[in-house]
Amino acid sequence: MASHSRRQFTHHLAATAAVLAATPVPALAARPIHRNRISAITDEIARTPAQAIEFSRQYELKWVELRGFPAADGSRSREYFRLTESELKQAAREFADAGLGVSFLNTSMLKYWLPGTTPASPRARQDPARFDKFREEFKQAAQAAHILRTGKIRIFTFWRVADPAAVMPRVAEVIDELGALAAKEKLRLLIENEAACNVGSAAELASLLKLVKSKAVGINWDPLNAEHSKEVAFPDGYGLLPAKRIWNVQIKGRSILPGKEWMDWAAIFKRLEKDGYTGQVGLETHIFGEVQIQRSHESMREILRLVQS
Repeated sequence: MASHSRRQFTHHLAATAAVLAATPVPALAARPIHRNRISAITDEIARTPAQAIEFSRQYELKWVELRGFPAADGSRSREYFRLTESELKQAAREFADAGLGVSFLNTSMLKYWLPGTTPASPRARQDPARFDKFREEFKQAAQAAHILRTGKIRIFTFWRVADPAAVMPRVAEVIDELGALAAKEKLRLLIENEAACNVGSAAELASLLKLVKSKAVGINWDPLNAEHSKEVAFPDGYGLLPAKRIWNVQIKGRSILPGKEWMDWAAIFKRLEKDGYTGQVGLETHIFGEVQIQRSHESMREILRLVQS
């Protein structure tokens, strides 16, 4: 009887294992991109911080991105990361009182001349002294990020040269040094792909990240910037990126509104969700002049239509 019972038990285990093996394992649930993950850069949606807060309230947003302090004439004036401590604390209070978090601190760090190189564009400003201050600038940005209660800071890859691949090791070395500083501050640095800089496309971004050792460095993906770098940004360019290192995504107004630069953001959202993207998506209108605020409203309405459908 004991032997018979053991055979029955063994048979039962085998049958159970077969059933489990045949049962499909559910995929990890994708995190939907809804209104509560949409953000916007304040200096393009408004002309004052108060107006930016009102814009956010109108669309029931929970987040804002910061870059330049909004100005009445549409200029960006001072960057947020360069504000004084008291100015930053006041801004932080205003956003907190409005129920808004800061999803991302955009800075112009490393968007200048890399000494020893020649920018490909004659319009790129030559400012050799700024490179010597990159550690000091990081300290400013870190203090601003802590006060504003955000953990993500944007950086660039220096003005573009004729052969970007040749300078990538030097760019990676500087970024790794900043990454080490960021890790100590429990902050993350996000490289933006920008056509005017050495990393414009996703392909270039992926190549640079293979050289960067710091785990505190990730991606701020701007697909229209990649298109301007003569890349099919989605799905081709996107497919080259390490999805787990995409920590912020930005939408240009021209890529969400009808026109020759329109992109299929419904498909992009679905792919981001499928790949487990957990960050925010920020509107960077980038349509300038008197129509900028109007286009910001049109862009935000279209973004919300897509994420709610």
